[in-house]
Formats: sequence, C-alpha cells, structure tokens
Amino acid sequence: MNRAASLENFLLRWPGTLLFVTHDRVFLRKLATRIVELDRGQLTSWACPYDQYVERKQALLEAQEQQWAAFDKKLAQEETWLRKGVKARRTRNEGRVRALESLRSERQARRAMTGAVNMQAQRGERSGRKVIAATDLCYAWADDLLVRDFSTTIMRGDKIGLLGPNGCGKTTLLHLLLGRLAPQGGTVAHGTKLEIAYFDQHRAQLNEALTVAQNIVGDNDTLTINGRRRHIISYLEDFLFPPERARTPVRALSGGERNRLLLARLFARPANVLVLDEPTNDLDMETLDLLEDLLVEFDGTLLLVSHDRAFLNEVVTSTLVFEGAGRITEYVGGYDDWLRQRPLPAAPAPQAVTAPRAPAAAQTRPHKLTFKEQKELEALPDRITKLEQELAGLHQQMSAPDYYRRAPAVLKADHARWEQIPGALEKAYDRWAELEEHKG
Repeated sequence: MNRAASLENFLLRWPGTLLFVTHDRVFLRKLATRIVELDRGQLTSWACPYDQYVERKQALLEAQEQQWAAFDKKLAQEETWLRKGVKARRTRNEGRVRALESLRSERQARRAMTGAVNMQAQRGERSGRKVIAATDLCYAWADDLLVRDFSTTIMRGDKIGLLGPNGCGKTTLLHLLLGRLAPQGGTVAHGTKLEIAYFDQHRAQLNEALTVAQNIVGDNDTLTINGRRRHIISYLEDFLFPPERARTPVRALSGGERNRLLLARLFARPANVLVLDEPTNDLDMETLDLLEDLLVEFDGTLLLVSHDRAFLNEVVTSTLVFEGAGRITEYVGGYDDWLRQRPLPAAPAPQAVTAPRAPAAAQTRPHKLTFKEQKELEALPDRITKLEQELAGLHQQMSAPDYYRRAPAVLKADHARWEQIPGALEKAYDRWAELEEHKG
C-alpha cells in the first residue's frame, strides 16, 4: 500500500509524459488527466480525469443504446416491406432494396458490449455469533517474524481487510486463522456451523489439465445454486464463459479468465464465511464493481486481502494492518480510514547545537549523486526486472497442479523466497524513487 502511495507521489512530481495501464481506480483518479480506451476494437481518447470519463462513457452508452433501438426498428420495418414480395422487386424500388442490404451489413458489423458478470453468493447456514477467536498468535518463517502476540475476535457479519506490503505475512495470517497452519504460539478457536469458501491468489485450486466446467462440477452437468438446479454451461455464461470456452482446458485461460473461474467456483458452494486472497487481480472495472456490490450485500463474514484501495474502502468495516516486526493493529473502516487513524511518525529530536544556516541557494540545490549512487541507479531497473521475473516464475511453478508433490525442503525454500521477493522489490522501487529525486 505504501509503495503505491510512494509511486503516486513520485509520478505526480515527475515532469515528463506518463503512459500507464492499471485497474487501480485510486491510482487512475490521482494521476490520469486523459483516458485512452480500447472498447470493441475501437480506440477512443477522453480528455478528462477518470471520474468524468465514467460519467461521459455511461452517457455515451445510453445514447448508443437509443440509436441502436431506432436502427433496429427501421431494419425490422424494411425487412417486413421486403417480405411483401412483388413491390420490392419492381425496378423503381431497387434503390430501397440496396439500402436494406446496407442496413443488414451495418447491423452485422455491430459489436455489442461483452456483457457483465452475473454473480450471486450462495447463502450457507447461519453461523454462530462468534466466528474466530485468536489469542496471542505468533509465527515466524526462518528469521522473519510475521505474526507476534496477535489477538482478535471475529464476529458474524464482520468484513475485515488485511493491509500490508507484499511478503509481510497476510496469507500466513489467513492460514493461521483458518486452521490451515498451526501457530508457533497462541491459540485459534472456531465458532459453530462455519461454511468457509476460500479464494486462493495462487489459483492452486484449479486443475490445469481439466476443462473450465470440470473444475467446478467434475464429470457432472449440473449444480444447485440457491436451491435451483442449473446446467453448468448456463452457470458459466453468467461469468462470461461462452459454451466453447467452458470446454477449454484451464491451461489455455488468461489471468482474468482464471480469476473469473475461481469466482465461479467460489460462489458455486454455500458459504457463510468468505476468505478472499487478492481476488481483484486481473479483473476488469465492471466485474470489480459487481464483486464490490455482492460483498457489500453478503450477510456472512468476510476476510479480504487486496491491494485495491477503492475496493477496500467500499467493502470492509475494519482493517488489520501489518506494521512491521510481526505487529498487527486493528483499525475501524477501510483504507482511507486507516490513513486518518494511523499514528504519525515521531518528530526528530531537537539538536543540542544549531548548525549555521546554509544559504537559500544551497538549500534548494539538488543533491548530486556520487559515482557509486549513479551506478546503483543505473543498475536498479535491471534488478527490479529480474526480481519481477523471478516472482512470476515462482508464481507459475506454485500454480502447477503437481507442485505440492515436490520435496518438503524445496517447498519450504520456494515459499521463503516468494515471501522475500516482494519486500526486496518494494525497497528497490523506494530506492529508485529516492535516487531519482536526489538527482534532480
């Protein structure tokens, strides 16, 4: 989270031209002065900030819908006229027939909106009032203390977000709270009648060799959604998988498609506790909005890990924030509420002897990089690229269906490295921004 804010501040001060692709709506609102949109094969430039773009786009779609309705009405009238027969074949009406052919061609070339995901959560049996009680939890990985003396009580209906930099231990805390990982200190107690649905950011729940449909119903053709029997093809169409895509092996899916499949799998089962670990990755804006609405209306308990600040602001009612050295603090509200409540850094201690005041010109002069710092700056982009490639490679390995058949020592080493890389990336980005700023 802090890395995103640091990057925003750095880019806001940067005097050059910036072209970026993101699903982060807060990032868009703060930085974008113009939106370039690729929609149904058409590239459109909107010379306005993001919120104005959303309003103008909606107005355009409504006007387009009215135009298409009028067009379709005219086409239907001309088709009726042609079917009358004799008059349409007269020489003096050949121009009207050609105009109808033109209308048909125009209608055939029209590209409609893809459609929106139709998500609904299956309601499980009402859980007990107390869902999870954790007391003095402790957990360390190698020499890295991830959770220290953490206690909390999660009640039915709570919607809790987990905030912290990559690699700080958010997924580890989820596994501790769910009983998937034994704490090294402290205890975890679960309430009664819990039906837990878990969204795994590594997508390890998906079998790459099976089709989209088989990953949800196996060899069956139907499933039950809120008491109603549905065919799997119909159900998957709600998540924008056409019939031919529903029969495609998972290994051929894009990142966004895999996330939609995980959501389809998640909501195919009744649950009163939803645990979502980075569900917003690779989702388009419309699907994000729909998932937000669904989670806001969900009357069960929610544990949510996400780097999408707007998503957290809309959905969660409290946040657990990783503040370093295994310390986790709970705050009321979402991301912006945490920003308002978090303690300010301590002011520096006053100096016993006041140094002579430097001339104004010297105070404002940018720090000149040393030879060593210049070399460090030049090497940072390559280092960041290598770290990101290593992280992507680990992610791909850990998503393979047979990954967990490997030796425990290999799994432990991979997991440790996967936890380390995001922290190293964050430090590299911060150092890059620092050196660029000093360079002037």
